[in-house]
Amino acid sequence: MLNPTVATVTDRVRARSKERRAAYLDQCARWADQGPHRSALSCSNIAHVTAACGAHDKTALAEGSAGNIGIVTAYNDMLSAHQPFERYPDLIRQAAREAGGTAQVAGGVPAMCDGVTQGQPGMELSLFSRDVIALAAGVSLSHNAYDAAIFLGVCDKIVPGLVIAAATFGHIPAVFAPAGPMVSGLPNDEKAKVRQQYARGEIGRDELLKAEMASYHGPGTCTFYGTANTNQMLMEFMGLHLPGASFVNPGTDLRDALTVAAAKRALAITGLGNEYTPVSDVLDERAFVNGMVGLHATGGSTNLTLHLIAMARAAGVLIDWEDMAELSAVTPLLARVYPNGLADVNHFHAAGGLGYMIGELLEAGLLHPDTRTVAGDGLARYTQEPKMRDGELVWEDGAGESGNDMILRPASAPFAPTGGLSLMKGNLGTGVMKVSAVKPENRRVEAPARIFSDQEQVKAAFKAGELERDFVCVVRFQGPQVNGMPELHSLTPLLGVLQDKGFRVALVTDGRMSGASGKVPAAIHVSPEAADGGPLALLRDGDPVLVDGEAGVLSTSADLSTREAAVADFDASASGLGREMFAAFRRAVGPAETGAAVVV
Repeated sequence: MLNPTVATVTDRVRARSKERRAAYLDQCARWADQGPHRSALSCSNIAHVTAACGAHDKTALAEGSAGNIGIVTAYNDMLSAHQPFERYPDLIRQAAREAGGTAQVAGGVPAMCDGVTQGQPGMELSLFSRDVIALAAGVSLSHNAYDAAIFLGVCDKIVPGLVIAAATFGHIPAVFAPAGPMVSGLPNDEKAKVRQQYARGEIGRDELLKAEMASYHGPGTCTFYGTANTNQMLMEFMGLHLPGASFVNPGTDLRDALTVAAAKRALAITGLGNEYTPVSDVLDERAFVNGMVGLHATGGSTNLTLHLIAMARAAGVLIDWEDMAELSAVTPLLARVYPNGLADVNHFHAAGGLGYMIGELLEAGLLHPDTRTVAGDGLARYTQEPKMRDGELVWEDGAGESGNDMILRPASAPFAPTGGLSLMKGNLGTGVMKVSAVKPENRRVEAPARIFSDQEQVKAAFKAGELERDFVCVVRFQGPQVNGMPELHSLTPLLGVLQDKGFRVALVTDGRMSGASGKVPAAIHVSPEAADGGPLALLRDGDPVLVDGEAGVLSTSADLSTREAAVADFDASASGLGREMFAAFRRAVGPAETGAAVVV
């Protein structure tokens, strides 16, 4: 039976979303009723669609009887996770022809790497890139020439942006095809140790670079469980991947076979056949509840507390942080993958992976089993594992038990009885904390505040030896309206060093911390942001601040009622490396609590 809290949250989301969802479904139905959309194109329109095609595809497209897949790709060479997509269009086109259809690259979307822009001005474009990706994918599909779409994307803002676009074009089916993780390199905990050694000045840049390049060393997704791999988990829990597709390494026969199968499945579920499965049917209230449960059970990225809200809104579904907190309270933590443990996603996959986890959560009544999926058979299908047998792709029953209980555990004996996320509330605002990577003894910090306006000020104070004490590091004016809400990932090694020395430290910010949020308690995404009337603008150095991840408290005992708010320096992020082009985004963006979104 379905867990009562899961049922209650789902019913509340459904009631809250009633009007918005109804309007969304009505719009999707109107477009679906027009039938295959090339039939609405004029002869001149069709001529342009087919002009560059070979004879076979040109005939098939002109006749309009065969399904046509629009490929939206985030391929580029610099992102290791996206480099494998270079080959995918050829695989998809050939698979489509074999299935009697066609496929065309509908368009490309930008894909930036947060690993490159961490601590750099370009990081101030990162969150907004999600909305740009959604817009670019929308332009790609606006030609109205496609019966289904295949979305090629993996990393942090790319998948959420593509889901927003897929939901907006909810009258057509969509399959997401991943690239998979790179093979394991330097263990993530070793990488973290080297970073802290560098922060302490114990090693030079040459040793740091050597360790980083041994960690990020080949094609595929980074192997820690950050935002990119959390995205992949969500695509399975929400039924947009083929079962078991997320964590198969690039360059393998199985990876190619799954890409081919994705193309054939996309054609099978168009409105031209008998299994029509539009995105609007897949992404309903139950799918987003399943996604939130998956986020908690895996100890996933805090970035998804923003992205899930924005993705859901695009599908007419209204979820919030309260929903996430209630689900976290009843969802056991079943996985320990770095930064929540020592294993990487390859080890997690080998231990039984998402198939085992979905099976456990279904058995515990924590997931809706009857959601629509691109695989067609409800969520139980996602307990199966893809295999190559005699050169053919087949799905077999997945692992019946965990292959390593230090990485993956059953729901009956979890790592923790609750999920990896806490909702933080109090007179300093509302935020979230990823507690799964924080030791219980470090989750509550009450100490004087030290106020900063950017992470460079924190680094300078650290180098000057000013932070050798208990304190709460408050980094304000890092919200979306000021500078696009960059990740403050480079603070993790510094604060980790201080915590290792025995100091009680915590971070409070209206910015983001990243999917690699680590062992230091961090109340992030604090809303309202300081520049938009948030109380963080009223704090001063020395004010007592309580950060309690167990109780979900973010507060100060200081009297803020008579103070004037500090003012953000908006000019600091106004220009350089393209930031001037995003002024309209900074003016239009919504608060973190509603997804920090521009387009939904």
